Amino acid sequence: MKLACTHMVIGAVVVLGLGVLLSDSVTASNVGEWSEPVNVGPLVNSPFDDISPHVSKNGLSLYFASTRNTGSFGGEDIWISTRATGDDPWDVPVNLGPFINASSNERAPALSRDGHYLFFNSDRPGGFGGSDIWVSWRSHVHDDFGWQEPVNLGAAINTSAFEGGAAFFGSDDAGLPQLYFVSNRAGGAGTQDIYVSTVSDGWFGPSVRVAELSSPQSDLSPAIRHDGREILIASNRPGALGLNDLWVATRRTIFDVWSEPVHLGFVINSVSNETFPSLSSDGRTLFFNSNRSDSLGGFDLYVVSR
Repeated sequence: MKLACTHMVIGAVVVLGLGVLLSDSVTASNVGEWSEPVNVGPLVNSPFDDISPHVSKNGLSLYFASTRNTGSFGGEDIWISTRATGDDPWDVPVNLGPFINASSNERAPALSRDGHYLFFNSDRPGGFGGSDIWVSWRSHVHDDFGWQEPVNLGAAINTSAFEGGAAFFGSDDAGLPQLYFVSNRAGGAGTQDIYVSTVSDGWFGPSVRVAELSSPQSDLSPAIRHDGREILIASNRPGALGLNDLWVATRRTIFDVWSEPVHLGFVINSVSNETFPSLSSDGRTLFFNSNRSDSLGGFDLYVVSR
């Protein structure tokens, strides 16, 4: 994938519609409406670490990272499980292959809403140091193995520190697509902070720390609802039950600042580690990973609904 091609198509994301907005009832005030977490099951989860789930817009493709060694290219790889309909169980996962995965570590896959882009972080050669965010493009949105050679997102996003956990948000209302992500670069409020970069002239502009989502602790793995009015993060800030818990913040419009994050409660969170939330297209299903006591390995994928 040529960088010029990536510029052109990412710039075109501006024209994509957001679809029907969710009702205002789906806000931080409804954190208690989530169901009990359900393990995604042994066909998807393994005795190894299975983390950072991301579900496609149509709900039929589940991307995630895993340390499983059978079929791996090394370290953590990105895998995909599919299903024929939303009522079917997930199928046996398949490795995304050598274009996406390398002998290094790849994790935190995240699709653009139009399905043409796959963002992920990797410590592969060719980056700025540590973990960088990369993007791959595909022409056919239903071809889960049609991804082209990934491109590093460049110095506006990546530094010699850690960058990862990308979440892409495209808005017709503002006409300014944005990439939320995590970094432990110097000058932050805590161990890891949430940053955002706005697309300008077809490519990503300078990164800015999102002060209202960042604390003196670690703030990780943002997942933004498609209308831009709800964002979930993982954090070990005061009030967490375990190492990291899931939190939610909201805003009335995409032009407003985020509210103070609210803890999602003990139904979703536990004394274990919960990270990497991923919302479904309608915002009513939430995937995440946890190493709670009923996991099959270290970390497993779980799902809840509201």
